[in-house]
Amino acid sequence: MANFDWHAERSDLSNIALLDRAPESEGIDLRQVRLYRQGRVRQQMLKYGIDAVILSDPINIRYATGTRNMQIFSMRNAPSRYLLLTANRSILFEFTGCLHLGEGYETVDEVRPSKTASFVAAGPDIHLRERAWAAEMNDLITELVGKGATLGLERLNANVSIALRELGLTIVDAQKPVEMARAIKSPEEMKCINASLRATEIGVGKLREAIRPGLTETALWSVLHQSIIEQNGDYCETRLLSAGQRTNPWFQETASYVIGENELIALDTDVVGCHGYYSDFSRTFHSGPGKPSGVQRDLYKVAHEQVHYNMGILRPGMSFREYADRAWDIPAKYYANRYYLSAHGCGMTGEYPYLYHHGDFPDAGYDGIVEPGMTICVESYIGEDGGAQGVKLEQQLLITDTGIELLSRFPFEEEMLA
Repeated sequence: MANFDWHAERSDLSNIALLDRAPESEGIDLRQVRLYRQGRVRQQMLKYGIDAVILSDPINIRYATGTRNMQIFSMRNAPSRYLLLTANRSILFEFTGCLHLGEGYETVDEVRPSKTASFVAAGPDIHLRERAWAAEMNDLITELVGKGATLGLERLNANVSIALRELGLTIVDAQKPVEMARAIKSPEEMKCINASLRATEIGVGKLREAIRPGLTETALWSVLHQSIIEQNGDYCETRLLSAGQRTNPWFQETASYVIGENELIALDTDVVGCHGYYSDFSRTFHSGPGKPSGVQRDLYKVAHEQVHYNMGILRPGMSFREYADRAWDIPAKYYANRYYLSAHGCGMTGEYPYLYHHGDFPDAGYDGIVEPGMTICVESYIGEDGGAQGVKLEQQLLITDTGIELLSRFPFEEEMLA
């Protein structure tokens, strides 16, 4: 790939040009990735009898078009930008002053200004804005696919959904077709996932090197965050780094806790990295200066065993129920603090499917088939109920036609396995 000409015409400095020609895009046909993903959504729409979908979740918009704009803001202020997708038309409604961000994408036929139907934008008369919004969208959908169409929605105000139904549209949930579309990755899409993982592993390496007693959790976590951003990643979706006694129970957000000597430090990356793809693996480190204790090593070895056992049983064609029945049996003393999932899908975020533990399957589980092209994260958290510390480990992998391919390559701690 030729070096980017920073003195080229302004058209070459557009959003899409910079993203497609960035260093992390080397060797990836992003046009093919975008067309594949949009085709997947349309295939699922046809399968479930949906004439049109309105997507307002920015992750789903990015999946279906490749466009991005103020991801976190858009999540909080939906619908501030949204996509109308039919079998043969893709219209992106972009935030005020941002229409240029949707230009040049082969997955976007037209860019129009959005009309935000939120309370902060519309004020006390929001119901009038919502009804006007619904009427305009109904007219457009009728023009494109006919009267009384079946419309899929995934994130819209309740009053907008009600108004659309009152106008004669058949409203269905778009979550299923979109999630089923996202679940199967193309070979070119896998290049994006691997690029995100490699960048995240660089960041985790820098974090590991920075570990020392006396550093706060927040200072340590910021090392990863800085590395992700400087490599053109998007953001860290969670703040899951904790140390010492704050490693048990899990899910304690990174705080001002000062890391002590010879403590465990547990990390779940949860990185939305370059190209918008999720890089999701977990590691647990030791702060030094001494060696890990026997208790710390035992916790680590048990977590390591759980992850690798469950990776070993995953195969294409396996049902979710079969996986739950065959999965590693969690020892009783760790069961209460078990991670809430045994494994989960992973793409542009954590996604379908969720694979539950055997004991949780009757109440929470659902069945399905593990398919080639799915990317799966296998989870473990090991810590006794009321214990002083715990270990979090996780691996990201691809389901292939014959088995699995390990995607996350960051090493485990040899001194914890000794």
